Amino acid sequence: MRVVQKLLILGLVSAALLSTAAVAALPIADGQGRKLPSLAPMLEKTMPAVVNIATRSRMRTQDNPLLRDPFFRFFFRTPERRQQQATQSLGSGVIINAEKGYVLTNNHVIDKAAEITVTLKDGRQLNAKLVGTDPDSDVAVVQIPANDLVAIQVTDSDQVRVGDFVVAIGNPFGLNQTATSGIVSALGRSGLGIEGYENFIQTDASINPGNSGGALVNLQGELIGINTAILAPGGGNVGIGFAIPSNMVMKLTRQLVEYGEVRRGLLGIRAQDLTPDLGQAFGLSADVRGAVVVQVVADSAAEKAGLRSGDVIIAINGKRVRNSSDLRNAIGLLRIGERLQLTVLSNGHERQLVAVVAAPVVRTVRGEELDVRLGGAILADANTLDQRQVAVDGVVIVEVERGSQAARAGLRPGDIVTSVNRQAVKNVAMVREAFKSRQKAILLNVRRGDLALFLMLR
Repeated sequence: MRVVQKLLILGLVSAALLSTAAVAALPIADGQGRKLPSLAPMLEKTMPAVVNIATRSRMRTQDNPLLRDPFFRFFFRTPERRQQQATQSLGSGVIINAEKGYVLTNNHVIDKAAEITVTLKDGRQLNAKLVGTDPDSDVAVVQIPANDLVAIQVTDSDQVRVGDFVVAIGNPFGLNQTATSGIVSALGRSGLGIEGYENFIQTDASINPGNSGGALVNLQGELIGINTAILAPGGGNVGIGFAIPSNMVMKLTRQLVEYGEVRRGLLGIRAQDLTPDLGQAFGLSADVRGAVVVQVVADSAAEKAGLRSGDVIIAINGKRVRNSSDLRNAIGLLRIGERLQLTVLSNGHERQLVAVVAAPVVRTVRGEELDVRLGGAILADANTLDQRQVAVDGVVIVEVERGSQAARAGLRPGDIVTSVNRQAVKNVAMVREAFKSRQKAILLNVRRGDLALFLMLR
């Protein structure tokens, strides 16, 4: 019975592959003249565009803890000696431009690298230089000498469907040129906390450490995504892998090549998912999906466009918005100064609005201008620095000088002060007012990532 089931399954898989034989690969014949499907011709064409990336980073470390004491060094007349400790990282990359030698990879593959070495399929090893990187989306571009390179063909990832056959190509565990196959398991995965901007293609094609930055291709060998993460407690493959869609990657790549960074602007709103309960409260039908505007920042692009609290954004530039993640991703791909058409529902009526994505205006103040206990810190209104299209109340700590009063108080860069002496603060002006009391002890409520804590300034 098991043999029959296995033969039935093999027959179904073969039929599915043969139905796409003209697309996937030319069939080959076995010793008995029977034709079998194969991905070999596609892989032979595609694999030269996928490379191995090795990086080295250097950390300055002292030879011995005793050498940290200047009196010890003076007494024994021992000069301060430091050694360079090299660390190595392995990943993958994809050649997207053969003429200019541009290679696409993940930011975490080349992050803090002092040296980047790219190994091609033919065995050539080339030194690469960093062109640009975007940590929020985990995308980076490096450049190698353009000489007899093969670039991958990129296709429209919006046309990918759940159930499509895909192949992941990369260098898992440092093993060169490995291909694994599977299907698209899901689309538009977000809220995983892996990256700042998440719109992943989920696949069950085996993705393991070292595959990061490699290619996820369709059966024609066209790039549909960049492999970036796996979901597994032990770090190995369990059939849940994620890739950044090619459309998202290529839009970011254009800015990385031009500017060396992604210059995101702000719409200036706080938004949340339109839940069934909220939809019912707004008098909307159950099938409506979108993002509800909770707050509009004063003098922002959103306010100038006419957005109001309670509006439901259902589309941007004609593309449907299913939730707040869709909204954030869509705006995060637009350049500063770019116009976008918003389709919104206001009191049940559809409106078309036009907004121009604005550059964030950062207004900073030095901590000592507010109070000596904040000396060494630089503060700014949180919503002027947010890069994820979410208006945040509070004051962000932009910088903290090492050894300063602010540092000794426990403040760190990225902290968001939400209250002073249990009074909510929305901006620097409110913090300035709170410190005018000149109390001996000041209690700060600080948000640090997903954590919240109190700090006492004396």
